[in-house]
Amino acid sequence: MKKFLLLAPLALLSLQPHAQTSRYKVGIVNVQTVVKSMPGSAPFLAVSQKADTDLKAQAKTLTVLQAKATARTASSTDRSVYSSALKKYQTASQTYNQQIKSALAPLAGRVDAAVASVAKASGYSVVLDTRVAQTSGLVIYANLQATDLTAAVTAKIKNGK
Repeated sequence: MKKFLLLAPLALLSLQPHAQTSRYKVGIVNVQTVVKSMPGSAPFLAVSQKADTDLKAQAKTLTVLQAKATARTASSTDRSVYSSALKKYQTASQTYNQQIKSALAPLAGRVDAAVASVAKASGYSVVLDTRVAQTSGLVIYANLQATDLTAAVTAKIKNGK
């Protein structure tokens, strides 16, 4: 019995949480920064900037309208105005997403190839777009000094190799 009690703590020490012993490295790339460094990126950057500005303004308005529409004293007009503004926001978001996708298409192949090359050479299994990770809440914490591949991908694109 004494042997078991002495060996039990040692057995527990040998167990490690799986999250800490992952064989996968996850990297982050700021695709917008990479694209900015590329020739021919002006249409993408213009649409992206316009979308950000417009959608942020609409989201701010929606927040105010939602508060009015969900208040106890809300009228049917308040709810109708909010519903209309929400539909307008959703339509604008879809339209901008299509425009951004179209503007990025000529550049995407080069960006994807550079990301894949840098990731493979550096031992990364998964690479996320910084912007997507931030807006989706997918990533809670990232040590950017250890995981950010943006500079390496930008250099790869500029060198053309």
